[in-house]
Amino acid sequence: MAEPKASNLTWHGGHVDAERRAALLGHRAACLWFTGLSGSGKSTLSTAVEAALVARGVQAYVLDGDNVRMGLNSDLGFAPADRAENIRRIGEVARLFVDSGAVVLTAFISPYRADRAAARALLPDRFVEVFVDPGLAVAEARDPKGLYKRARAGEIPSFTGVSAPYEAPEHPELRVDTGALSLAESVDAVLAHLQSQGIIPAP
Repeated sequence: MAEPKASNLTWHGGHVDAERRAALLGHRAACLWFTGLSGSGKSTLSTAVEAALVARGVQAYVLDGDNVRMGLNSDLGFAPADRAENIRRIGEVARLFVDSGAVVLTAFISPYRADRAAARALLPDRFVEVFVDPGLAVAEARDPKGLYKRARAGEIPSFTGVSAPYEAPEHPELRVDTGALSLAESVDAVLAHLQSQGIIPAP
């Protein structure tokens, strides 16, 4: 029999608030939630943005989908319930990063709007949804891991964009067409948005 969930837990806040951390670090905390199809460029863009932020002295860190599934979420598969739990855990981890004052960048397909909305609810006023959207044709043409080819051949069940749905964001804070923009232009678009929102200072 499964152990009952604890009901006597209390969230313990520290003595350092968000304003004090921002004053110390020189920037505000935020979660940049990169979502898009496999091959859209989420990991490439998020790591390039991370490097650009660190070069400016911003405390930034990428949570990458494959990296997290190799460790924290290694017990999860790709059924809808597992996908939802994958994103739930990442949302909680991202909340801790944001509480530390960091700019955390998450790079996950996160195909369901409801799961992304749940992550957003954990981070009111700190959540920036970045829709990495070159279109399915471009993402599939890239196919850096050969996954689309295998999915089309029926070797990978429940593959997002082929045999499983992807619910595109309806109102993302930022949409980046990585098929039309170069990597440098895509990075500039993200940084410009962060500056416009007062999350990071102008260089």
